Amino acid sequence: MKTPRKFADALAGMSLKSVFNPYRDHCPLHDREDGALVRKRNLIHCLEAAIEARVDTIWIARDLGYRGGRRTGVPLTDEVHLASASVLLGGITLDRATHGPIVAERTAAVVWRVLSRVGAPVVLWNIFPLHPHEPGDPLSNRCHSRFERDATWPFLTALIAMIAPRRIIAIGRDAGLALSGLEVPVMTVRHPSYGGQAEFIAGVHAIYGLDGEDVAPQLSLSV
Repeated sequence: MKTPRKFADALAGMSLKSVFNPYRDHCPLHDREDGALVRKRNLIHCLEAAIEARVDTIWIARDLGYRGGRRTGVPLTDEVHLASASVLLGGITLDRATHGPIVAERTAAVVWRVLSRVGAPVVLWNIFPLHPHEPGDPLSNRCHSRFERDATWPFLTALIAMIAPRRIIAIGRDAGLALSGLEVPVMTVRHPSYGGQAEFIAGVHAIYGLDGEDVAPQLSLSV
């Protein structure tokens, strides 16, 4: 898993119960016929661009969400912000893997609002890089299990080895606890959900040395 393509190929090989693997599985309700391949290609393009740009920071949240990365293949990124991700990573090609109306995710909206303020490319990831859902309800979110974390932990360590970041920003207490003990410095900020938006923004601003003014995004948000 030393290259983005080999990394994505290995990730696409994962299969777990009550887990949607966006790089392998097909959603009969929303996906294009080649949806999984599109998401896998999106991930490869993001990682290749990050390596070329020598990105030094990884932002890591807990789980992939059903309105965001499950649909796009890009962690913490919904379809509304695929264009923003493309711009931040140098104009790479990122495509929709679904048909029908574009779907937004609240967490992704806040994350990309802050990223547009930061203006520097980062790698976005999750402790559990697939979408865990309730049994029988694929369009729901749940916390991953310890078994699921252990099964996919090698992907996190492989990602860190591939990117060689200077620091990691953990989004949320759960992510921060899971990442404790890594050799790479980890800074934890509040997760933007459940009333944590202002604290999340303030935490990231403090890490990047930005002033308190939260300006409007400067990146193109067209889709």
